Amino acid sequence: MKLIESGMVLLDLDDDGVAHLRLNRPEAANGMNVPFLRALYDAVMVATGQRGLRALLLTGEGSHFCAGGDVKTFAAKGEALPDYLREATAWLQNVAQGLLALPVPVITAVHGFAAGGGGLGLVCASDLVVAAESARFMSGAVRVGMAPDAGSSATLPQLVGVRKAMEILLLNPTLTATEAAEIGLITRVVPDDELQRTALDMARTVADGAPRALGATKRLVWSGLGHRVEAQLPEEARTVSELSGTADAREGLAAVLERRRPTFTGT
Repeated sequence: MKLIESGMVLLDLDDDGVAHLRLNRPEAANGMNVPFLRALYDAVMVATGQRGLRALLLTGEGSHFCAGGDVKTFAAKGEALPDYLREATAWLQNVAQGLLALPVPVITAVHGFAAGGGGLGLVCASDLVVAAESARFMSGAVRVGMAPDAGSSATLPQLVGVRKAMEILLLNPTLTATEAAEIGLITRVVPDDELQRTALDMARTVADGAPRALGATKRLVWSGLGHRVEAQLPEEARTVSELSGTADAREGLAAVLERRRPTFTGT
């Protein structure tokens, strides 16, 4: 059943109860701007309201799962960037909270890059993550003079430990799928041509299970750290907005667009 047939986010629901949520901005590597984030939040809410929902499969169209924020849009905002990012961060946090609170497991399939607060944040807010062998993971926030969001400053340390989270967030290594699996960031690595089949099989396996037991198990696991995630969201939003108004943030965005190394001055 087609629930959202066109636009930047697509959603359908199979007869077996698996909802397929697809990021559909391939021309921008599924980069996130405010309209995209609003559409994504709406799709999560539509999925939440489906009586027959038993699992949600999250994928990205095009060459990448999600390259993070839409850098071109951010750079074009100039001095209005803090206000724009305040709105964008709010929608992204709503999306992350929606996935965490979804009463069924979320299975995410990653190909290409999962980067930034958007890409890595969605990975961290998922229950099970399957990645293609060629997939890559990166934070990237401090690279453009900003801070992590989507709750990842709380979820990432829980997934991989504080020391490894600090390395990922501060040094911005590009992790291979194998490295991501070894540290517990993702669930499984498969050959590229088996990604979609494996992720769908996993979603169908979940959908075959006892819905209330699976939903309760997910809730219990996340609630063990959920209060910490929720408490972190306002501080993340404030920090991202504050940093986006700095000269370093403007320099970081310009450096990405100009494909050069940024020169940060601390202002």
